Amino acid sequence: MSRIGRVERATKETSVLVEVDLDGTGRVEVSTGVGFFDHMLNQLGKHGLFDLTVKTEGDLHIDSHHTMEDTALALGGAFREALGDKSGITRFGSASCPLDEALAQVTVDLSGRPYLVHSEPSGMAPLIGPSYDTTMTRHILESFVAQAAICLHVHVPYGRNAHHIVEAQFKALARALRAACEPDPRASGVPSTKGVL
Repeated sequence: MSRIGRVERATKETSVLVEVDLDGTGRVEVSTGVGFFDHMLNQLGKHGLFDLTVKTEGDLHIDSHHTMEDTALALGGAFREALGDKSGITRFGSASCPLDEALAQVTVDLSGRPYLVHSEPSGMAPLIGPSYDTTMTRHILESFVAQAAICLHVHVPYGRNAHHIVEAQFKALARALRAACEPDPRASGVPSTKGVL
């Protein structure tokens, strides 16, 4: 059974297409017009071994906010669709990823209930490249969590370089999601005493 999700989202601000295959090989085709965000989505696909297609056209003449927000919403929806009824999945996953001086710790529960806990070092540079607002990382994750309906904890206890701090989060998220989405060979049915996630 294929585990593929596809979401198309169009507003007056953006046009977004996202497709994800949870059982892929890390093949990524991404274009949002925001270079560093593209780089982060590449990390998500590559390290999660998700085949990921993202095509976004947004109102970048204003700023990158709507483009990244709407892409994250569509990405979360595509993940939720790809997971189906979640029968036989591991459900929980965690990963720690260092990037030079920065460390990111991520834990995920594919619970069906959206909840985000996020912390990162204060005093980060406001921009990475010309258009990635570093205050958007939390909002990107909030948007993804809201549509994926997952519980996500992201903690960066230390780090100095903004690029490293954000990239470590996406790499750790990819690895945690990969672990949580993996089939559990010993499990049958939905991994919940409720019988549904």
